[in-house]
Amino acid sequence: MNDWRLRLRLLGVRGSIPTPERQNLGYGGNTSCVEIRTPDGGLFVIDAGSGIRTLGPELARTQDKHPVHLFFSHFHWDHIQGLPFFGPLYDPARPITLYSSQYSARLRDTLAGQMIEPYFPVKFDYVSSRLSFVDLGSESIRFGDLTITPFEMNHPQGAGGYRVEREGAVIVYATDREHGHARLDGVLRDNAQDADILLHDSQYTQEEYQKFKGWGHSTWVEALSVARDANVKQVILFHHDPSHDDGKVTEIVECARGQFDNVIGGCEGWSISI
Repeated sequence: MNDWRLRLRLLGVRGSIPTPERQNLGYGGNTSCVEIRTPDGGLFVIDAGSGIRTLGPELARTQDKHPVHLFFSHFHWDHIQGLPFFGPLYDPARPITLYSSQYSARLRDTLAGQMIEPYFPVKFDYVSSRLSFVDLGSESIRFGDLTITPFEMNHPQGAGGYRVEREGAVIVYATDREHGHARLDGVLRDNAQDADILLHDSQYTQEEYQKFKGWGHSTWVEALSVARDANVKQVILFHHDPSHDDGKVTEIVECARGQFDNVIGGCEGWSISI
C-alpha cells in the first residue's frame, strides 16, 4: 500500500529560454515542465517547455503505457517549445490529452501554429491519432479522486495556474504571474490556501523587478508573501531567470530561507512525495 498521495518531479525550472550552460546546470537549464503522479500511475504534466523532452525516452525505457494528461499554463515559447520533441506525441498507441484554461489562447490552433512551415518539418496533423484536446472553463476537472482547478493569473496575453489535490494533498502551480493586480493577487492566495507545495514564479530579485515591471513575472519576496498569506507548507522558487547562474539562484534561496523556513530553489530532477 502506498503511503503517499501525490508525487511531484521537476523536469524544467528555467524561465524565458533554455540555458544549457555549465554555470546553470546545478539547478538546470531546461524551461518549465513538471510531472505529477498518483499512486495508480496516473501521469499529469504541466507545461511543455524543453524539460518535457526527457520524459519521452523515460516512458519508453520503463514501458510506461499510462495516458498522458498535459496541462498548459499559457503558450509563450518557453512553455511549449519542448512539445514537438516529446516522443509519445508520435506514438499511435499512446493516449494524450492536452488541456488549457480559458485564461489563455485557444489550445489546438495555438499549438499547431508552432509546427507549421517554416518553423518545424513535421505538421501537427501528423502526430498521434490518439491525441485529444480540452479547453477548460473555470470549473475543476476530476480524474477519479484527483481534482485539478484552473485559476487566472496576471501575465501578458493571459495565463492560468493550477491547484492539484488528492485526498488532502495539494500542489499549486503558479508560474508566469506578476503581482500588483489586486483581484488576481487575491485569486492566487485563495487557490494556494493550505497547499502542501507552492511552485511560484521567482524570476526577479526585488532590484531587477523595478526594471522589468510589466513583463509578467514576480520575485522571491512575493512568493513568500503568498505562502504566508495562504498558509503554504513549502515553497519552490521556480522559473529562474536565464541570467541567474547557480550561484545567484543559491544566493536568492538563502535570502528566502532567512524569511521562510521551508523553501527551496527548483532543481531539475528533484522530486517529493506527499
